[in-house]
Amino acid sequence: MVIRQHFDPVSSTYSYLLVDPGAKEAVLIDPVLGQHARDAALIRELGVNLVATLDTHCHADHVKEVFGSRIGLAEVYGATNVDLPLSHGTVVRFGAESLEVRATPGHTAGCLSFVSADHCHVFTGDALLIRAVGRTDFQQGNAAQLFDSVHRQLFTLPDDCVVHPSHDYEGRTSSTIGEERQHNPRLGGGAKLEDFMGYMENLGLPHPKLLAVAVPANMSAGRDAPGSRPSPAGWGPVVETYAGVPEIDPEWLALHLAEVEVVDVRSRSEFEGELGHVKGSLLVPLDELRSRMDEISSRRPVVLVCQTGKRSAMGATILRKAGLSRVANLAGGLVRWRELGFPS
Repeated sequence: MVIRQHFDPVSSTYSYLLVDPGAKEAVLIDPVLGQHARDAALIRELGVNLVATLDTHCHADHVKEVFGSRIGLAEVYGATNVDLPLSHGTVVRFGAESLEVRATPGHTAGCLSFVSADHCHVFTGDALLIRAVGRTDFQQGNAAQLFDSVHRQLFTLPDDCVVHPSHDYEGRTSSTIGEERQHNPRLGGGAKLEDFMGYMENLGLPHPKLLAVAVPANMSAGRDAPGSRPSPAGWGPVVETYAGVPEIDPEWLALHLAEVEVVDVRSRSEFEGELGHVKGSLLVPLDELRSRMDEISSRRPVVLVCQTGKRSAMGATILRKAGLSRVANLAGGLVRWRELGFPS
């Protein structure tokens, strides 16, 4: 099983894409509002079929996003638009891999953890964090219930089982069950229930900033959440790559040359060389792009071009940072353009 961990700096949230590389099937755990383009780009570039999008709990800081997959959330929440109402013992399969659902309530009433079939990995949501646990003072939280959940459902896993939480605020990425059983300052090291409850009742934390927005959105499985999908570019079928580069296909450009400004970022010798150049394109070598920004149209979308699309990808990044929003890189560059038989 391939595990890709993603981090959202706004909410300090981890999301996980789990892939069976043989079957090219995947599941996505705890996607974050506003990170749809990033997650969709990786799914597309890996060429996998997303069979399920799963949430460990009804979060106060992020919501599900819709990828055309089945959506899984704890049945006890009674949320709408859920295709996979999950409960303790449910098994979610993707290719030859699977996740066992374990109910771990206490942070919220519907918290779930997902355990890999070989018990080598557990995705704990907020039930168990790295040297911490999720707060228990809102969303039907219950400290005694969380204490019981962690000890019965998580601390019974092997010591070397890797803990993948859905949050960390210190930059830590993972832990193990053995570490947390021994060193977790809230309920590890033989802590008693009374100690744990006293600790949790005196945290004094403010409510999460996005509580009023994200929890209702999660109750509709993200389908009613504003901004859960990025707005289309409007001027053309721009696709964001996993590297964060906006790209557009040569087929579209060939049909819409009159509607855009094409900026070639190669050297003059390349511009006049064997590959030629797109008719009507403006030559601005990449190392001159920042100093010649005023020559580039702000009234029309800009498509950047180079030999294979690498230098022009940097050019697109430079223009975006300079405030031009309608920008795209020509996917595959002039090499792909010529392969498709377009004139230059």
